[in-house]
Amino acid sequence: MDAISKNFFLYLSKNSTLDRMAKRWGSKFGADRIVGGESFDGAIQVIQGMNRQGIAVTVDHLGEFIHSAEEAKLRCQESIQTIRKISEHNLNSQMSVKVTSLGLDISAELVWENMLKIMDEAVKYDVFITIDMEDSSRCGKTLDLYKALKERYDNIGTVIQSYLYRSSRDLDELNELDPVLRLVKGAYKEPAEVAFQEKYKVDENLKHLIKKNLLNGNFTSIASHDDAIIEYTKDLVKEHHIPTDQFEFQMLYGMRSDTQVQLVKEGYPVRVYMPYGTDWYGYFMRRLAERPANVSFALRGMFKK
Repeated sequence: MDAISKNFFLYLSKNSTLDRMAKRWGSKFGADRIVGGESFDGAIQVIQGMNRQGIAVTVDHLGEFIHSAEEAKLRCQESIQTIRKISEHNLNSQMSVKVTSLGLDISAELVWENMLKIMDEAVKYDVFITIDMEDSSRCGKTLDLYKALKERYDNIGTVIQSYLYRSSRDLDELNELDPVLRLVKGAYKEPAEVAFQEKYKVDENLKHLIKKNLLNGNFTSIASHDDAIIEYTKDLVKEHHIPTDQFEFQMLYGMRSDTQVQLVKEGYPVRVYMPYGTDWYGYFMRRLAERPANVSFALRGMFKK
């Protein structure tokens, strides 16, 4: 049943018609539980509150189904404004970007031009940027873009997904760049030709990637709500005397908040991934696919006054 539910919500996440309708619904269906605000200005107080708890943040302006250069350029300007506001409000926050929203599917020249503008601004205001990873069809292009940008900028990282067969090899190829990597399981529906289908294999590969990247001496964000993964990381860093400035735990905004606070109390660095914006639909559907329990607060949101 869980597999059927997951496939159903992943299918819905790609529906551009429902995406357009969702923009009119606003933050109904419980989306406001896992989205920081409909604008960055609306998310600032939320970020400040998390910072006061000792929790760092990475913000992501939600945006999918971009089909024109004009839209991509608007997304670029939004990112630049967010960087400036992070600095202006002295927020303990980084920024994540989805390169499809910046023109990856339109042209290599467009996404490169937009990323250069973002990175130049990020250097100016000392804000770290992470390039999010999307589905496997875009993995190679995304990593190529990251490699090219890493030759110019130090304040940039990207994401490796443990459900893809290629990920261990990708990690090896990135190692010479001293990469800053967020390691995740992966949230897209992928065929058996490119990705592990069994959860235990995805989990074991995530542990393998965590160990490899940490022992390579690279900064590693362990992005998981899974207690087994968290405990594995705690044991690993203790065994190998890995300092806390070489890793952090990352979790999604609105999920496992008590665990986030507890990890901070234990002395571990914690960062919360906080999306914002009106284009929340695809992100929200993938969160429902990951964890069927999320459906309950979505249904409550439909009927709240």
